[in-house]
Amino acid sequence: MRQPSRPRGAHRRRPPARRDARRGLPAVTAFVDTSALYALLVGTEAAHERVHRAFGRLAATPGNLLTTSYVLVETTALLQHRIGLAAVRDLDQHVVPLLAVRWVDEALHRRGMRRLTRADRRRLSLVDCVSFETMERDAIGTALAVDDHFTEAGFRVLP
Repeated sequence: MRQPSRPRGAHRRRPPARRDARRGLPAVTAFVDTSALYALLVGTEAAHERVHRAFGRLAATPGNLLTTSYVLVETTALLQHRIGLAAVRDLDQHVVPLLAVRWVDEALHRRGMRRLTRADRRRLSLVDCVSFETMERDAIGTALAVDDHFTEAGFRVLP
């Protein structure tokens, strides 16, 4: 027998978020990088469809996705420069609400800088290094990214 469709405005109840027993915080499944956010929002990007599917699966459970304020700054700058403010609005209004955001403080910034200068690689960014530090600190082994630096740093990469 076919299930009746939900009336307009009816929302599906979401399952409760999993908790990280160490801190009582929602357990995070994946870190979201600038490269994934850009591909998600720019339909002409080669990875758009793959990222869109992976993001949709992960975002279906609250608390699954984490990013940093540095990733949001970098993504905003790229979208504004390359695409325009409409894409920035889409990011802010439709994507950011689905993410947990780690606001970068001085200590995290310094750890990222230390990692960047020790790596001595011109193409590795401070944003990536802060992302790696965040992932290691929070024991997140998976990144939603279209960036080889995450694989090189030893993380599993989706899509």
